Amino acid sequence: MKYLPLFFASVTLVLTLSHAVLADGPADNKTENVRRIPKLGIELTAEQRASVEQALAPIDAELVKLRASKSPLVRELLPDVEIFAKALRDALQYQEFFDPKDLEFVPKCAAEGLARAQSLAKGEAPWTKQTGLVVRGYRSTLDDSVQPFGMVIPANYPEIAAEKVRCDVWLHGRGETLSELNFLRDRTSNVGQISPADTVVLHPYGRYCNANKFAGEIDILESLTAAKRMYRINERLVAMRGFSMGGAGAWQMAVHYPDMWFAANPGAGFSETPDFLKVFQNETLQPRWWEKQLWQWYDCTVWSSNLVELPTIAYSGEIDKQKQAADIMAIAMQQRRLNLEHIIGPQTAHSIHPDSKKEIEARLASIASVPRPAAMPHLHLTTYTLRYPQVDWIRIEGMQEHWTKGTVAGLVSEGGIRIDTTGVTDLAIHFKAGTAPIYPRGNVKVTLDQQELFLPGVKSDRSLSAAFYLDGKTWMLGKRDTGKQLRKKPGLQGPIDDAFLSRFLFVKPSGKSKHELVEKWTQSELARAIEHWRRHFRGEARVKLDSEVTAEDIADSNLILWGDATSNSLIAKINDRLPVRYSDDTIVAGEASKPSNQHALVAIYPNPENPEKYVVLNSSFTFRDYAYLNNARQVPMLPDWAIVDLTTPPGGVWPGKIVEANFFDEAWQLKPYRDVNSTYDDYQPLAVPQP
Repeated sequence: MKYLPLFFASVTLVLTLSHAVLADGPADNKTENVRRIPKLGIELTAEQRASVEQALAPIDAELVKLRASKSPLVRELLPDVEIFAKALRDALQYQEFFDPKDLEFVPKCAAEGLARAQSLAKGEAPWTKQTGLVVRGYRSTLDDSVQPFGMVIPANYPEIAAEKVRCDVWLHGRGETLSELNFLRDRTSNVGQISPADTVVLHPYGRYCNANKFAGEIDILESLTAAKRMYRINERLVAMRGFSMGGAGAWQMAVHYPDMWFAANPGAGFSETPDFLKVFQNETLQPRWWEKQLWQWYDCTVWSSNLVELPTIAYSGEIDKQKQAADIMAIAMQQRRLNLEHIIGPQTAHSIHPDSKKEIEARLASIASVPRPAAMPHLHLTTYTLRYPQVDWIRIEGMQEHWTKGTVAGLVSEGGIRIDTTGVTDLAIHFKAGTAPIYPRGNVKVTLDQQELFLPGVKSDRSLSAAFYLDGKTWMLGKRDTGKQLRKKPGLQGPIDDAFLSRFLFVKPSGKSKHELVEKWTQSELARAIEHWRRHFRGEARVKLDSEVTAEDIADSNLILWGDATSNSLIAKINDRLPVRYSDDTIVAGEASKPSNQHALVAIYPNPENPEKYVVLNSSFTFRDYAYLNNARQVPMLPDWAIVDLTTPPGGVWPGKIVEANFFDEAWQLKPYRDVNSTYDDYQPLAVPQP
């Protein structure tokens, strides 16, 4: 999906953020010549550059003093100031003024940043009590970057009772020129597509243009956490909504986090990769077997049964090509005996019909008026990865095999708790204090896959917790004793891209590889990784030399190690404890071995120095420039490990030629050898019947 640039007047900006043109065209299906995203902006004149620098300088001067302050208020609210300085500095440093009109917002941006800085220096923060359009910021745990988000605070917010404060999260559409500066301009001048009565609306930046995947997904969670800290929001009255690319984000956040929202309202966009690219992009896909498996991360169709307890209202324009997203979800839901409510704007292309909007708002208000139980008595969870292990009081702790469906269905009744599973080896239940809907006297019977187990009674605070694990075919009460044996578990299950959904650190080699080709590739890919993390996920990657890594770094960060066992001392230190490793002049992965003078090893594994965090060898996020052209392409491209032939230069799709690749098993050990050219037919994507 491609959108008009974000430098027009107010109304145009709203349309830009939420309306797509029909297609990217055949040129964006060519992998050999990929256009740059975001494009380079205009060349500023010396006078224009000096003007921006002059506007930025006073804010930077105030920030120096504020960062030295020990005031809790200053520390808490500093990101609210820093977002303005970052927007100006990045636009200047990275050539992201995309039109001369972009410069018109500089004085307003600088004035607001400076006013906030000066107020905060006096211990004041008037913007925190402001209604209407308010821009806020938070510091991301991923990379310590400050990230902006917009709020729409209703005028009567101070009078709304805390338990009635509803929050709608609205995800924006695709905007290839949606820099921080343009986002701030939009969020300080436009209410946006929605503004329900008595409702706070949160507009995440989403770390630019990624359909709220990966770091964009974490941005939603982190900005929502920040908003809940800043404003009185009822956690049971949060809705997930969006249109176009934002509709795609709303679909994936709905199916992956169904217990976070009282309702979901995705509009247009896409909901899976293969059929959308065929219909919208006219693209012929030829995925490797592991790519097809990894589509299941963000293909919402295979997760659709998770909507059983989440009221969902889809919207499409009748003649919008992106109606495909809801149509294919409707098919997937029908297969699971769910009937999607799909509101269709009559004779409408890529926009929200006014009558449809009224109907959607009325239905959401009706849903919000019915309190959601503190603990749902009936639950269903489908997952393909322990990245998404939980819904309400049920949590999957172990799977029989990743990227093969695991399910849990739970029912609480007077007779106890019934749980039925498939593909699951370890699970836990947890009812928070005051939420266990079970009679508080006597033992609690749990019927787990028709096997009866008995728990001690509900505690006096009405909480209940228990863990179970599968021993052969028998469920046992308690947590599995794994000793020192590794197991894939929530937050530590791969694949490579998972390392960039939590705090990470790029670790540069202080030495040089003895192989010239490997050294050249390493330096080039590291430089690219640093540049593209900023360009695509809008943060400055934290970088250290291997000799500078501290015990604190090992304790709190995933270490992204670049180089090989001869150039990076940390790779050398852990090499013998990895199932894929360097051995003399060879890279060895079970039956697969390749000469190390012209190959690179890419992998993710629990850090042998701290198994609660990852180490990654020689990779940032695995989709590349070609995927930037269409958000449906932005999916994981590599599994848990791969060997790259460096005699094929890196390109817009791959970092070289992938000659070996596979997942690790559930114990983080090598799986049986599998040829990279073999097929994977277990996952058969759906297709919308064409008229």
